Amino acid sequence: MKVLITKLDPDLPIPSYAKPGDAGADVYSRIDCEIKPGERSLIPTGIAIALPEGYAAFAHPRSGLAIKYGVGIVNAPGTIDAGYRGELQMILINHDKNESFVIKRGDRIAQLVFQRVERVEFVEVAELPGSNRGSGGFGSTGKS
Repeated sequence: MKVLITKLDPDLPIPSYAKPGDAGADVYSRIDCEIKPGERSLIPTGIAIALPEGYAAFAHPRSGLAIKYGVGIVNAPGTIDAGYRGELQMILINHDKNESFVIKRGDRIAQLVFQRVERVEFVEVAELPGSNRGSGGFGSTGKS
């Protein structure tokens, strides 16, 4: 699949896959920023994309940033709809209780995963058909 991209910052790279077989393509910060403990920041990436109809991109946290620094994405995964044409921006949060997290321009801050998505037609019914699970929700299948 080809994704059209516009570089809003000519000095930053376009998203790239770090290794063969990777699902997520790394995106980069357009700015320097410090995120204090418990705070969140909107970080621009310097790119805009055009996805084909029927697809979406999902912004996922980078696992290295999560385990080493406690940095994640507030609305993970962030959804980028096919019709959106603005600059991609990531809502990063610093979960660390003591240390600020410093982002430098050009740092890898998130990864994009592209997927086909289906549109559905909602059909209202008086009662849903039964299933093995029924209405059992959170924790209903036990601890292990």
